[in-house]
Amino acid sequence: MDFQVVVLAGGTSKKLVPLVSKELPKALLPVANRPVISYVLELLEQSNLRDLIVVVESEESAFRVGGWISAAYVDRLHVEVAAVPEDVGTAGALRAIAAHLTASDILVVSGDLVCDVPPGAVAAVHRRHDAVVTAMLCSASITGPAELGSSGGKDKAKKPSRCNVIGLDPTKQFLLHIAAGTEVEKDLRVQKSILRAVGQMEIRADLMDAHLYAFKRSVLLEVLDQKENFQSLKEDVLPYLVRSQLRSEVLANTSLQAEENGNEKVSSQSNQVMLSQLLANASTQSFHELYAMGPNGSACVVKRTHKCCVYIASKGKYCARLNSIQAFNDINHDVIGEASHLSGYSFSAQNNIIHPSAELGSKTTVGPHCMLGEGSQMGDKCSLKRSVVGRHCRIGSNVKIVNSVVMNHVTIGDGCSIQGSVICSNAQLQERASVKDCQVGAGYVVTAGGEHKGESLAKKEKSPSL
Repeated sequence: MDFQVVVLAGGTSKKLVPLVSKELPKALLPVANRPVISYVLELLEQSNLRDLIVVVESEESAFRVGGWISAAYVDRLHVEVAAVPEDVGTAGALRAIAAHLTASDILVVSGDLVCDVPPGAVAAVHRRHDAVVTAMLCSASITGPAELGSSGGKDKAKKPSRCNVIGLDPTKQFLLHIAAGTEVEKDLRVQKSILRAVGQMEIRADLMDAHLYAFKRSVLLEVLDQKENFQSLKEDVLPYLVRSQLRSEVLANTSLQAEENGNEKVSSQSNQVMLSQLLANASTQSFHELYAMGPNGSACVVKRTHKCCVYIASKGKYCARLNSIQAFNDINHDVIGEASHLSGYSFSAQNNIIHPSAELGSKTTVGPHCMLGEGSQMGDKCSLKRSVVGRHCRIGSNVKIVNSVVMNHVTIGDGCSIQGSVICSNAQLQERASVKDCQVGAGYVVTAGGEHKGESLAKKEKSPSL
C-alpha cells in the first residue's frame, strides 16, 4: 500500500499522573493487563502494516518502550523507536523525525488508541480521493470526558459542555469545519467560501477525532516546515488544512503548479492540464473540482484546492483514547466487558478471566467482567466486582474491590475496601484501609485504617540536592 506508519506513543503525560512515571511511561500503562500500545500494534499488524516508527518522548521512556516492543513482537513487526524531546506536541514529534518520512503517504496513529476499526479502511479512502489528509471519526462517548479528581464534595457550578464541532459535506466524505473543545453554547463561525462552494454543511457534535490520520507526505512536511509554531496535529495542522482547502497553498510546489512563463495562452493551457489532473483521480466531481473550474465550468485561472477527507467508523465499532485517568478506568472496564473481543483473552463461563496460577481463598467470589492476573493471591471471603487485578498481587481476607484497577505486585491487607480507584504497582494498603475514587501512586503506602475519598496519593518526588 506504500504507507509509512508512525505511532505517536507520548511520554509521561501530566494528565495521567500519578499513574505514569519514569518507570512506567504512558505507552506501557496496562489495559486488561496488557500495555495500551499493544492494542494499536496488533491493530496495525492485522492490517499487514508491519513497518513502523514509534515516537516516544524522552530517551528514558523510549528505552523502556523499545525494550518491551522488541521482546513482545520479535519476528512479527519491524519497529524503529525514535526518542524526541518532551512536550514538543504531536506536530513537533513529526517535525523531529521528518528526515525518516520517505513514503508518499504517512499513516499517523496515537499510541493510546484502543479500537477495532481497521486502519486500512482509512488509507483506502485517502487514496481514492487523492486527499492531503484523511481523518478517522468515531462516535463520541455519551457521557463525555469526565473531570479528574474527587466525585464527592460540593457540586461546582456547571461549565458549558465542550465537544468537537465537525462540519461535513452532504456526502459525509469531506471535512469542511473542525473545532476541538468548542463550547456548545457559543456561536459557530463557518467560512463563507466553503459554505458557498458546497451548498450546505452538516454540523455534528456527536463525533470524536480518533487521532488516526493519513497525510500526503509532501503536504505534511511542507506545513510542518512553514508553520513552525504548530505544535498539535489535531488543534493546529488539521484545522489549517481544512480552512485553506479552497485557497490551497500546500500544493504550490507539486506537479500541479502552473509554471509562470509570462505567456497567457500557455498559462491557460497549463491550467486546463491542471484541471484534468485534478479530475483524473475522482470518479465523480467533488465540490473542490467544481469550485476550481469556476461558475461557467471553464475558468481561465484554475483555483488551487486540496481535499480533506473523513472516514466515519460505524456505530458498532469501539473507539476510545487513553488520554485521562477517567479514560483509563473506562477503557479497562470496557475491554473486560462490552469490548472483550479486544482483550485477546478467552473468557470463562462466568464471563471472567482468572489466570491458572492465581489462588482464591475460601468463599472468595470473582464476578463477571473481572480479571485476576498471573500469580496473584486472594484470601478468604474476598469480593472482586468489575475490576482488573494485575500480576503477583497479595490480597488478604475480607477485601472488597469494586470498579477498580489494581496493577502488579500490589499488597492489600485484611479488611480493605477499594472502590472506583486505581492502585499502581508496588503500592501497599495496610489493614482496614479504605479508598474510594482515588489514585494510589506506585510504591505508596496507605496506612492502616486510613480512609480516603477522591484523592491522588503518591510519593513526593525528592528535590535535587544543591
